[in-house]
Amino acid sequence: MISRQHYVGVHLCCCFCSTLYSKSPRRHPHVLCRHFKFRANSYLVGVNICAQCRPWHNNPSRANDALLIESPSHPQDAALDGLLRSGSLEVPQQIKQSLLHTTNHHRHLPLVDMDLAGQTDDITLLQGCYLEAQRSDDISLKLEGLRLELNEPSDSYLALTVSEICISARRLRHLADVAQVHRDRVEFVLNSLSIVLPCLSRSLRDIQACYDDRSRSRQNRWRHMYHSLTMEAGGRPLHCRFDMYNKYISLCRDILIRASNFDYALMESLRRHIIRLREARGFGPPSLVQAGPLVRHSGHVYEMDPIPHWAEQIFAIPPPTRTPLKNVGQTLSFGPHREMGTHNIPMHSKVLFRLSFDRDKISLIVFKSSRDNCAYLLLRVLRDDKAWYALRGAHELCIEREGSSLHLRRWSKNENCSKLWATLFFRTWEELVLVYCTFISLKARNNLTLQFRSHELDFSEERKLFQACIWDDGFNHSLIVYKDVATGGLRLHAAVWEGELRQCPVWTAFVTRQAANPTWLKRVSQHKVRLSDIQLYVFCQQYRERNQRRGYNAFQIDFVSDDAAAHFINVFYRPF
Repeated sequence: MISRQHYVGVHLCCCFCSTLYSKSPRRHPHVLCRHFKFRANSYLVGVNICAQCRPWHNNPSRANDALLIESPSHPQDAALDGLLRSGSLEVPQQIKQSLLHTTNHHRHLPLVDMDLAGQTDDITLLQGCYLEAQRSDDISLKLEGLRLELNEPSDSYLALTVSEICISARRLRHLADVAQVHRDRVEFVLNSLSIVLPCLSRSLRDIQACYDDRSRSRQNRWRHMYHSLTMEAGGRPLHCRFDMYNKYISLCRDILIRASNFDYALMESLRRHIIRLREARGFGPPSLVQAGPLVRHSGHVYEMDPIPHWAEQIFAIPPPTRTPLKNVGQTLSFGPHREMGTHNIPMHSKVLFRLSFDRDKISLIVFKSSRDNCAYLLLRVLRDDKAWYALRGAHELCIEREGSSLHLRRWSKNENCSKLWATLFFRTWEELVLVYCTFISLKARNNLTLQFRSHELDFSEERKLFQACIWDDGFNHSLIVYKDVATGGLRLHAAVWEGELRQCPVWTAFVTRQAANPTWLKRVSQHKVRLSDIQLYVFCQQYRERNQRRGYNAFQIDFVSDDAAAHFINVFYRPF
């Protein structure tokens, strides 16, 4: 009986029933096969599955077992070698040589899904990030259930391991997401990914195997898992191993985004540790990988401004409060969606920010295109462990709020009407407001925007308590105090007073419970009021917040009219 392994060559073998077939499906009617390029000791091998075994493969618990190549000493492999060499197995000579070559030299390869077969190296590795992220989520969920059954404390080694594996999932998806935009940098992380992904994948599969070992009690499964994997890593505890993976993946992401604090020495140190772990597990040296369509240069690009974009700072600053929203539903992307590498995002584009929804099942990346210096939105969804993307410019979309969600609509030329492009649900009011204001400002300051819908500039589900003209950083701005109808939250909102950008957001600040402190607000003259401990979120590149700062962390508001300051103060004397 041929073992259920993955043997690669001109002719292929089903990894479950071991049916031998050629790359042409016509020679074996029941086979679903896909020919692919084999690369030794890397994350670039496909899974071959015939049609009869496909339902078995769709069961994740069984598929995980079949995706692991065993060690060269495995008795099934030895039996296969003996059958091939003795001639007892009737196969063509070309297939025999291919299988012998594969079983002798290419055993220790964690494999990716059949849908990745035939893909280029960059596509395969990045899709592998999504695949291993999903595997990490599955494993962490099982280990968390085990922790609860064993009544392990939240600071135990098991809890730390669960936490690190969850972090692995998030960082893998984050890296693969930003790689869609920073295409000019992808080639610099491919070899690093080919080093860490197989090792990470094997660690997850080993944990899965220990978890599924029904011959041991739950307590002994965890003990065996922890001690065996710790000894294998030279005494490095299991959670520390995943911490090492996570730091390495984060450094790969830093290469993509050109992080100013990138630590090359740390990356080299981690790489050496991972290489030693690979060698201890029988992996050969990683082979060099080649870039594919994600990094092909084409077209003219503008020179990007080296000054950080204001939108990069919006979600880098945690809000002072987190006001929960009710009736939070499921975020949806309505497409149309396309596969990885087919959107042809211009080289040297720049990610402004990334948001994730529904436990990272959907992510939103807003980036500045190097082709026209305009903002675009890239939505990523996961279907069958594969990433799909929807792309639209901010100028092509309209936004409106409904409860705890924001609806983004596009114009359909075929149906001559607007259609939903995405519905984004938010758990906190602050995040919803920041996304809304950011989108409006990016769209307003976009050379491709033709017009705004009137309702887009109105915050329909917030009540206006106050409005006046202020002199702000050398310009006339409109200062508004909004109260959210659903949550009762208060915020200050500054917008352009007049001109083409009238009503476009300039900055906003959330009013927290510090407003109850009598020292929070101080009137220093007839037209001037100072606020202490207030955090601004700025939506304009030209605005200089420092010009309005006074003394120790005080922000000064200069009203134009004589009585505006008094009315403004009276707003905050009312109870919440």
